[in-house]
Amino acid sequence: MAENELKYLSKEGFLNLKKELESLKKEARKNIAAKLEYAKGLGDLSENAEYQSAKDEQVLNESRISQLENLLARAVVISKKHSETVCVGSCVSLAKENNSSAEKYYIVCSEEADPLNKKISNISPLGTGLMNKRVGETVLVSAPQGKVRYVIMEIS
Repeated sequence: MAENELKYLSKEGFLNLKKELESLKKEARKNIAAKLEYAKGLGDLSENAEYQSAKDEQVLNESRISQLENLLARAVVISKKHSETVCVGSCVSLAKENNSSAEKYYIVCSEEADPLNKKISNISPLGTGLMNKRVGETVLVSAPQGKVRYVIMEIS
């Protein structure tokens, strides 16, 4: 991913990432500082597993903070507008070919993806196949169980 590449986020996704960032900066940093202080009190830091564990946690936390700050600085919040083609922010009803029952999926950026809640990334195999397609078009997607053909029933 390019450093200056815009990231399209839903309002909900933007707010969730902002909330995560605030939590990491306030609560996680405070908790890690307390762990470090406690571990320092245990003595020799060179062989102090608790201290090393807290330092590792601190590195991961600061890395995530940096990642989120970078992402949010490049974020463009998308508005829910009706489009005739599938794009990030679309809700798409899909049916497997020769099957009348449809399932709804939300097309989101990779940072918001949550397949268990039907939020699929625009860069996933299904998301990529759906982008810029219209109602009635079919999409052939390579899945672990083989190729699956979907028909776009509705875009909202």
